[in-house]
Amino acid sequence: MAMFKKQKKYIFVTGGVLSSIGKGISAASIGALMESRGIKVTMVKMDPYLNVDPGTMSPFQHGEVFVLDDGSETDLDLGHYSRYVQNAHFTKKNSFSSGQIYESVIRRERAGGYLGKTVQVIPHITDEIKKHIREAVSDYDLGIIEVGGTVGDIEGLPFLEAIRQMQIEEGRENTLFAHLTLVPFIPSAGELKTKPTQHSVKELREIGIQPDLLLCRTDRKLDEATKEKIGLFCNLAPNSVFSAIDVKTIYEVPLYFHEEGVDEKIVERLGIWTGRPDLKDWKKVVQRILHPKSEVTIGIVGKYTDWSESYKSLHEALIHSGVEHEVKVKVEYIDSEVIEKGDLSALEQVDGILVPGGFGERGVEGKIKAIEFARINNVPFFGICLGLQLAVIEFARNVVGLSQATSAEFDEKAEMRVIDLMDSQKEVKDLGGTMRLGAYPCEVLKKHQGKTTKAYHAYKNEKISERHRHRFEVNNEYRSKLEESGLVVSGRYVDSKKDIDLVEMVELADHPWFLACQFHPEFLSTPLKPQPLFSDFIFASLSAVQGKQVSMKGIS
Repeated sequence: MAMFKKQKKYIFVTGGVLSSIGKGISAASIGALMESRGIKVTMVKMDPYLNVDPGTMSPFQHGEVFVLDDGSETDLDLGHYSRYVQNAHFTKKNSFSSGQIYESVIRRERAGGYLGKTVQVIPHITDEIKKHIREAVSDYDLGIIEVGGTVGDIEGLPFLEAIRQMQIEEGRENTLFAHLTLVPFIPSAGELKTKPTQHSVKELREIGIQPDLLLCRTDRKLDEATKEKIGLFCNLAPNSVFSAIDVKTIYEVPLYFHEEGVDEKIVERLGIWTGRPDLKDWKKVVQRILHPKSEVTIGIVGKYTDWSESYKSLHEALIHSGVEHEVKVKVEYIDSEVIEKGDLSALEQVDGILVPGGFGERGVEGKIKAIEFARINNVPFFGICLGLQLAVIEFARNVVGLSQATSAEFDEKAEMRVIDLMDSQKEVKDLGGTMRLGAYPCEVLKKHQGKTTKAYHAYKNEKISERHRHRFEVNNEYRSKLEESGLVVSGRYVDSKKDIDLVEMVELADHPWFLACQFHPEFLSTPLKPQPLFSDFIFASLSAVQGKQVSMKGIS
């Protein structure tokens, strides 16, 4: 009997009119719906910028850098994909930029790989884009590929040309173009305006792409007359035009798309045979977000506090843990430079304090003061990456008595560098080469002085793996002094073959909840499976709300 290979399907998601209208969330929501139907789904982000990756880009401009297990530094949309699509394993193949594509082509040209041919955007750049897409989707039944930027941007044209070609090569029955656009309501006119959508689709059609369905971002549901008008001008049947209205939580988008019939249209158009989606877990998440039983306020102390996208995964991980405990997590971003000047009032208004990762010296003394405040006032504290390093510095200064304790990141010639580069890192000239990136194993200490550690209580496992993005480590020369004074090292990365033993987690045994980790646990949190440390931190903060009021002490 002949065996037939299952044909791969591709959904290409583009955006028009303006940026930041929710392409990533829309693509991820489609992924969640398709996965809930039992389809093996992966997702790809193609970014038009010339940076090779976002690792060196400012969080103010681009938002957070999302790190994968293999150490890839990717766009924050990979974070959305990871939170919505539960069973895909994302690697560096799932995120690439124009910079990576051009770099790859130029390297091949320099090595003689094109046999003296004239290297051009078409076919060489477009062929490289198609190759990257196919490699990323090779182990899956369905690939959802998001084209970054806005239709009409000159830098995005090679990507659009590549996906146009892919429809010819893969067949129309195996490819679908979904276009997210804007249908604004003009109060003075009292009506929805479809002209921006018409122009956006016109741009696409001029380069040979006819959208198969339109997702119209709007503040109200489109009526049938509006859908008919959009369909008429955009060469689509009205039942291929969908409302993408503003919802109360982003985790409601998959449910709304299903209600609109988006997933049904997709499986019909691509000829996919599936059952109806199982969305009960998503409904439970949305129900708990919209109808919490209580509330906690978490203060995130950082220097990027005026741009919440810098801490996107952190914010979402807090929401996920709130869902687990049926509590609304209210996030207050606290500027560490304000604390540095002596104004601690914001700290007194929160139920838990979180000091996240970051780079550079600006604002660190304010973060250290916030950590001291949490330690002496028994306020639940969670430190991440730089947050761990500063917790160690604060403890070294104010408990151990090393008043000049600091990090080599802030003063490489300082005498008391309790945070430093590893010896092997000091020989590397390229700073990128000194980064510890991606997933590393961690040994969790189960008991300390006969009591279960906070780390083990969270994970309930002595062997875990978490993702890292940092350069500096706790200096082992000071570890014994720190431990003798009461700092518990509850997590370690040990590689006996390389003689490596690094601190991964620290905590205080005599504090209600004080824990810091060197890794970034937020990268593994999803609404359907909250990250354990965040879960315990929120529970501790909730307990503080229910059991306090504590009397706040001053800061030395």
